[in-house]
Amino acid sequence: MVGRYAGVDWASEKHDVLVQDAGGEAVLAATFSHDERGLKALCRTLVRLGVVLVAIERPDGLLIERLLDAGLRVIAIHPNQVAAARPRFRASGGKSDGFDAFVLCELARTDHHRFRVLVADSDDTKALRALSRAREDLVQTRVQLANQLRAELERFWPGAALIFAEIDSPIGLAFLVRYPSPLDADGLAEKRLAAFLTRHAYCGRKQPAQLLSKLRDAPQGRAGEAEIEARRAIVLALVAALQPIVAKISQLTREIAHRVRAHPDGHVFLSLFRDPKSVVCAAALLAEIGDCRARYRSAEALAADAGMSPVAVESGKRKVACFRHGCDHRLRTAVATLADATRHWHPWAADRYNAARARGQDHQRAIRTLGRAWIRVLWRCWQDNTAYDPARHHGLQQHIAVTIPNKSRPRLDLTATQRMAGAAITQRAARSTERQALDGKPTSATTPQG
Repeated sequence: MVGRYAGVDWASEKHDVLVQDAGGEAVLAATFSHDERGLKALCRTLVRLGVVLVAIERPDGLLIERLLDAGLRVIAIHPNQVAAARPRFRASGGKSDGFDAFVLCELARTDHHRFRVLVADSDDTKALRALSRAREDLVQTRVQLANQLRAELERFWPGAALIFAEIDSPIGLAFLVRYPSPLDADGLAEKRLAAFLTRHAYCGRKQPAQLLSKLRDAPQGRAGEAEIEARRAIVLALVAALQPIVAKISQLTREIAHRVRAHPDGHVFLSLFRDPKSVVCAAALLAEIGDCRARYRSAEALAADAGMSPVAVESGKRKVACFRHGCDHRLRTAVATLADATRHWHPWAADRYNAARARGQDHQRAIRTLGRAWIRVLWRCWQDNTAYDPARHHGLQQHIAVTIPNKSRPRLDLTATQRMAGAAITQRAARSTERQALDGKPTSATTPQG
């Protein structure tokens, strides 16, 4: 690629930039401030110098968006790759912002064919990604505060943490607002608790007497009045911090559900889940994968980015498969959630998971094995912008097919197969299964003759 190349070492306050020509001669070495004036000057300078490729150490953010909006082609290089390349240019092991800009520029000039050019997603996908990541951050904060609240209650009033299934549920927090200490709950009787449950639309299956029994049967603390008052204030403070977070998470979930259903690719990801309310994981998958089909040219590339493929380590006679650390961790979590959810109800997914466990894999590795198999299905659906159809899922049709062996050739028992999986098996899949049985290939299930 003929032209000029740039390396940008980004920071929160300034960006060090180096521009070189195709022969490696420096054209510009400068620093731009991270403000509107500096970003405009940076983009304007790179365009004016005819830079054909910009290398930077991050794949997203405001700086990336400004570079892409200016019409520049950008490649994101992982910081570990930059760190590994430093000894290639300097034996002393030194490091500086300017030197990192030089390393990035050299990698863009000499190794640009090894890196993927960033492509901006649509505005709908960016909005969904922002909502999905914001909700994930709020959930992590909620979990931390809920654990702190539970630990505080276990110190002086364990029963209050057990009365409801989730301590950070709206009704659980409302109970602690009304009864933040055992002194406040001294006069709590069955009738008063029943009125409280009705007022807060309790939807659990426990009767007031059962909930009151859980509260009373828990170990009783021995804190004095002064300590109880202090801990009461702590409980109220934690509840006051949790309540708006819980409300905002519910609000974001509703907004995510609306946006993922309205997204052009939303039907593809929603079709992988049995429950129509499973929008959070579907939205996370869509937000992290994006809508640029050229980003992942194969299912294997997507599986690697999702952390579902192991890393092969080979040295001499030793060859092992290791856990992949370098990946999109949010995408890994979403794919693992999909795999873990489907293994409970999808016959093909359950078979893949159980087979992996039978080979000696632990739960987490078996989930990654199943996740890699699901990614092949997901990638094909995503590329074709087609919702998942069990009748077109060859692996599922193979798994649920029931054949009857006879003297001439095995024959598919379509009635028995449809009893197993409803109408998921099609005549086309039936003919395919019969052909495989005729060729002597094993089928997933057979029924003995007679």
